[in-house]
Amino acid sequence: MTIRVKLFAAMRDLTGDEVVEVELPDGATVGDLRRELGKQLPLARTLLNRSGIAVNHDLVENDRALAAADEVAVIPPVSGG
Repeated sequence: MTIRVKLFAAMRDLTGDEVVEVELPDGATVGDLRRELGKQLPLARTLLNRSGIAVNHDLVENDRALAAADEVAVIPPVSGG
């Protein structure tokens, strides 16, 4: 299945892309998505490990199963002051 992943803030800046597509087998999880994104975007791997993953507007854990129709986004950590 093809998962379209929206990238925001520092992730978008590192990759130069707003959306990336990732091919995953049926039944893949968010953890599988993280690993595949790390392979596709090696410069963003460290930030990816600290980022949240939202599926259909909810932050989820790595064991969450994915479906091709899911809206997926990588939410990098933010700082303020």
